[in-house]
Amino acid sequence: MEIWVLGALGRTGRGITAELERRGQPVVLVGRNRERLAATGSKFVVADGVEAMAAEIRRQRPTVVVNTIGEYAVTAATIARACLPGGHYVDMAADLVAVRRLLDLHDEALAGGSTFVTGAGFGVLATEAVVAKLCEGRDTPSRVQVDALASVATEEGAVGVALAASIVDALTAVSARGAKPRTLVLPDGETGKVAGVDSGELIAAQRASGAPDVTVCSGLAPTAPVVRALLPLLGRVVSIPIVRRFAVRRLAAVRTKAAPRPRAHTWGHAVVTWPGGTTREGWLRAGEGMDFTTAVVAEVAARLARGEGKPGAHTPASALGADLAEAAGGTFLL
Repeated sequence: MEIWVLGALGRTGRGITAELERRGQPVVLVGRNRERLAATGSKFVVADGVEAMAAEIRRQRPTVVVNTIGEYAVTAATIARACLPGGHYVDMAADLVAVRRLLDLHDEALAGGSTFVTGAGFGVLATEAVVAKLCEGRDTPSRVQVDALASVATEEGAVGVALAASIVDALTAVSARGAKPRTLVLPDGETGKVAGVDSGELIAAQRASGAPDVTVCSGLAPTAPVVRALLPLLGRVVSIPIVRRFAVRRLAAVRTKAAPRPRAHTWGHAVVTWPGGTTREGWLRAGEGMDFTTAVVAEVAARLARGEGKPGAHTPASALGADLAEAAGGTFLL
């Protein structure tokens, strides 16, 4: 019943490991630095690189594998397939390409009796769960608008590869629908700016609602007009693999200073409209964004270890239900 955490020494990996241990789950730390892994006092596996990790997974057959090493569009398929047959896989992918590629493995996971969950983190679950709640027991809507507004505390130290890749993806995924920046007035009276992006939230909201028209906005997207005007060009440049690798590597090495979260809460938001004009609105309120994400991943992994997931490849609420968001500490305001 072991749960392996790949990239266990990073900020997210450490948080997920702590959450799993708090739940009494048997955790194995996986990374490349033997000395640092040994210093944790936990059970560990040394593996340098994706292929080495996949080989160890096939050899030792953990029940669940949690991927926190990032670059999910590249790493997820190799690691998830190593879990077959019968093992389960979880990642925190949020970009459109990575989420779609993992979901494309649905038939393989189904045939192998495995559950693959992608997008197990704040943005995808917080918006998908609200959409699922609003659409529950109703006909297919005509339009869905979702907004993800995280409030994240900055940790002192290097940005790291996983977070750097997410930032690069967010900066370049300007929505093709041209959703303009706007200011959300939040239920607690605070405000936050969001702008259109094409991200994993788009796929999750489409699957949860069946709506033909889905728009996604995020607090991670740039809102300054000059910056947004340049982003389509930047996106084409960064889409060149060698340029993207360089950008991620340079950003990963940047060191940040500790800073508190900018708002009291993290919010997921959805407005669902039906063909007759009926509209429903809902929110998911959570605490610090990364704390919510680590709780989501730990909850998903623990449930998969108990055999509660549906076989196949899914987003979090699709695999385990919208109430997963509440189990991870969120509160619905519908």
